[in-house]
Amino acid sequence: MLAAERRDHLLALLAREGKVVAKDVAADLGISEDSVRRDLRDLAAEGLCQRVYGGALPVSPAVVGYADRQAVAPDSKRRVAAVAAGLVRPGGALILDGGTTALAVARALAPDLACTVITHSPTVAVALLDHPAAEVFLLGGRVFKHSAVTSGAAAVEAAQNVSADLCLLGVTGVHPEAGLTTGDAEEAAMKRALSARAAETYVLASSEKIGTASRFRVLPWAKVNGVITDADPHDPVVEQVAGLGVEVLAAG
Repeated sequence: MLAAERRDHLLALLAREGKVVAKDVAADLGISEDSVRRDLRDLAAEGLCQRVYGGALPVSPAVVGYADRQAVAPDSKRRVAAVAAGLVRPGGALILDGGTTALAVARALAPDLACTVITHSPTVAVALLDHPAAEVFLLGGRVFKHSAVTSGAAAVEAAQNVSADLCLLGVTGVHPEAGLTTGDAEEAAMKRALSARAAETYVLASSEKIGTASRFRVLPWAKVNGVITDADPHDPVVEQVAGLGVEVLAAG
């Protein structure tokens, strides 16, 4: 089989099965695992898959820049945001992550809702300026322009001095095996710091993130209470996540 044919085969397998196991592909095609790994390395370099131990997973479309992400599945994000906003109780304290889905949550909060919102996202803070009853705390630090959030040591330290009832966390990948992932190590650390300061953590997962993975793990499944997604409840990935004991809130 030519290299181009192997490439097409791997991409088709990734689309159909949701993962590639290098040793299985090597056995099926009668080639070495090294050849499969080399092909996966080339595909990963083009942004067509996310390499993991033993093979590869679908890459998340949410790893593109912040401006481009605003055009990715906006209706899906609004559906997820509507359900997430319903979890915020009057008088409660919310830690709201950054990103385009979190921004949709800020916009979905009732304008007259009296609550406290803690965020490391300047765009989220600005979106809440027209919510007169919401008290907003903006955590400072180095601005990570890719996601329009603060991160780094100063931001993590600031997060350690707050607490909340609920954390609504954004990720770029949701996969039963890879877990909850994102594309930047410092951003992943900041997300962990935010989640650790809330009594409950729910993940904002619009459908394009389901079954995909990015390079850095944010949290293991045991550390989150639930996932809010508009993906089909019968999607195999969603069913696997529910099977892990994670509450899945449907936003369809």
